[in-house]
Amino acid sequence: MIKWFCRLILKIWGFKVTGPDPEIVTKKMYAVYPHTSNWDFPLGILLKGGMPINVNYVAKDSLFKFPYGWIFRWLGGIPVDRRKSTNFVDQMVELYNKYDKLAFAIAPEGTRKRVQKFKSGFYYIALKAKVPIIMVKFDFGNKVVDFSEPFYPTGVYSEDLKFIINHFRGTKGKNPELACQWEDEVLG
Repeated sequence: MIKWFCRLILKIWGFKVTGPDPEIVTKKMYAVYPHTSNWDFPLGILLKGGMPINVNYVAKDSLFKFPYGWIFRWLGGIPVDRRKSTNFVDQMVELYNKYDKLAFAIAPEGTRKRVQKFKSGFYYIALKAKVPIIMVKFDFGNKVVDFSEPFYPTGVYSEDLKFIINHFRGTKGKNPELACQWEDEVLG
């Protein structure tokens, strides 16, 4: 019932899903770009229920407070305190090592605000946990959600980042003016 309902809403909204089935890989990191609107969350939840895919997400801890916290947890959310520095990458790697099947969705920008570069955490989590990154385009311009083939980080961050950025180029978020504006020196 949930699968049918989510697919119906995606169809009414006009979105189609393209790319390979990400569930063929049991452990993975979804890098979802761009994150420019609160509408990204319901789109992700509809995909989770409609495809269906097994995925968790991390979000700022303020979302998990009363009265709505239980909903975000029920939907697979894990709170993160962004006000203090924690060993987030290592904590996430421990989770990947603990479970046989696990997937997290992370926005590489780390925020809906316009930034000049991606945060590196998603990359280093995947590298240290030895899981592939599946790049997911939330393209509101073309009403497409596209899943990439699994990409295993090589450990050469600058080269891998160029590959990831080039994959996402041209993707239009709900608010395109808020999309990450990559620094030229990153791209070489």
